[in-house]
Amino acid sequence: MAKTILLALVNLALVILAAPLMEGVIRKLKAVVHSRKGPPLIQPYFDLLKLLGKENLHVAGNPTFSLAPVLTFGSILAAALFTPMGAGAPLGFAGDLIVLIYFLVLASLGIMLGGTATGSPYGSIGTAREMMLGIVVEIIVLSSLIVAVIPTQSFNLSLISNWYHSTGPSLSMIIAAVPFFLILQIQLGKLPFDIPEADQELMGGPFLEASGPKLALYKWGFYAKQIILASLFLEVFIPWPKTGIIPADIAINFLKVLVVIVVVGVIDAVNPRIRVDQAVRYFIMLWAILLFAVSFALIGV
Repeated sequence: MAKTILLALVNLALVILAAPLMEGVIRKLKAVVHSRKGPPLIQPYFDLLKLLGKENLHVAGNPTFSLAPVLTFGSILAAALFTPMGAGAPLGFAGDLIVLIYFLVLASLGIMLGGTATGSPYGSIGTAREMMLGIVVEIIVLSSLIVAVIPTQSFNLSLISNWYHSTGPSLSMIIAAVPFFLILQIQLGKLPFDIPEADQELMGGPFLEASGPKLALYKWGFYAKQIILASLFLEVFIPWPKTGIIPADIAINFLKVLVVIVVVGVIDAVNPRIRVDQAVRYFIMLWAILLFAVSFALIGV
C-alpha cells in the first residue's frame, strides 16, 4: 500500500509540477528554431499563476461551462494514475489500458462541453473539429496498443511493458509505434494539427471564452497530457533501458520523455497548420500502417 501511494504521488508530481517545464522546453526550442530569444523555461509556471490569480468570469449561465475545465483536468490526473512512468502504473491493479483510454477520452469530452456551453460560433466550430479529431485519434491510439495486446493476451500496461522489454523488438511493434508517435502531435494540439483551436482562424476555438482559472486548468491539462502520452508511448514501444531500481527507472523515463517532447517541439516549430481535408488523408495513411501492424501481430511476427 505504501509503495502504491508513493508511486501515485510521484506520477501526480510529474504531471502537475514537471509538466509546465516540458512546455517551457517546447517554447524555448521553437524560439531557437525561429531565431528568437524566446521566453524563459519557467514561463509556463508564471502563466499558470497569473491565470489562477485572475477573476473567475462566467460568460455563460450554463453550469457546464464552469464544470468542463474541472472535468478535463481531473480526468488527466486520473489518467496519470493508470500510466506507467518508469515504474508500474500506481493504480494498475484497479484498471487497465481501457480505463486509461476512458479517462483520456473523458478529458477530450470536457473540452467539447466547455466549447459548446457558451453558444459561441467559434467555440462550436472548434468543438466540431475536436470531436472529429478525437474520434479518429483515439481509434488510432487504441489500435496501436492492440498490437501489443495481441501477443500478451492482456490489457495490463505493466505486463505489456515487461513482456516487450524481455522479448525484444518485433516487426509488428515497430510498425505500430510509428502511428502512435505520429499521433502525438495531434493529441497534444501542436502544429501542424492545432486545428480545433487554430488561433488565426477560430481565435482559440473551444477555449475562446475561457479565462482565468478555467483557462489555467485547460492549459495545465494539456501540459500534463504531454507527459502521460509520451510515457505511454515509451513504456509500451521503447521500454529500454530498465535497471530494476524504481527511482532510476523513473528518472530514465523522464529523460526519455524530454527527448520525445523535444522532437514534438521541433515538428511544431517547422510546420504550418494543415487543412482538415489534408488531416483526413493523413489519418488514412496511419490506418493503412496500422493494418499491416495488426496483421503481423496476428501471425506472431
